Amino acid sequence: MSQVNEKSPKHCAKKGFSFNKYHKKLFYAFSTSLLTILFLIFLVWLTLHPTKPQFSLKDANIYQLNLSGLNLINSTIRLTLSSNNPNKKVGIYYDVLQVYASYKGQIITRQALLPPFYQGNEETNLLSAYLVGDQLPVTPSFGYEVGRDQRTGKFVLTLKVIGRLRWKVGTWVSGRYRFNVNCVAILPFNSIPSGPLNSKQGTACSTMV
Repeated sequence: MSQVNEKSPKHCAKKGFSFNKYHKKLFYAFSTSLLTILFLIFLVWLTLHPTKPQFSLKDANIYQLNLSGLNLINSTIRLTLSSNNPNKKVGIYYDVLQVYASYKGQIITRQALLPPFYQGNEETNLLSAYLVGDQLPVTPSFGYEVGRDQRTGKFVLTLKVIGRLRWKVGTWVSGRYRFNVNCVAILPFNSIPSGPLNSKQGTACSTMV
């Protein structure tokens, strides 16, 4: 008569418990490694978290601002911006830089593309742009707004920079980030085209990354 060797339910329960225990150890080891990596990434980010660049408007000059009877604007504007990288350990690659001007929420020049450049730690660069608007459509109230500003003696011009940048830490370079810069220039308004409107007062700009 052959011997029948059957395991009791108690033995099966022990075997199942041992199997689950192995997976629990594996899960705990994986979780611990993941948390350690995330902590190190957070520590590096906390140490090297870059401060957004600082822009300021050095000067702005309006050489032409003519409105035709069809509500079309012709404009010529030259401006100089100062760009500063306040970071001590982080460089900045400016891959895309597009500049344009607006007045009362209406775009009055086409976008000018500035050449890309690299900005080192705590470095400052001057950027010049020549903006032109050729037969750009504006609202019928545009002429009234300009006339009202002329009577008050102040012309409020908004200059915008949109683009993409990358951070550089050592040999590591980040992905691209969008950024937007808004500058407001207040120019003494006497008359155009008898003389250009110009502003030499430096104004800080707001920057969003």
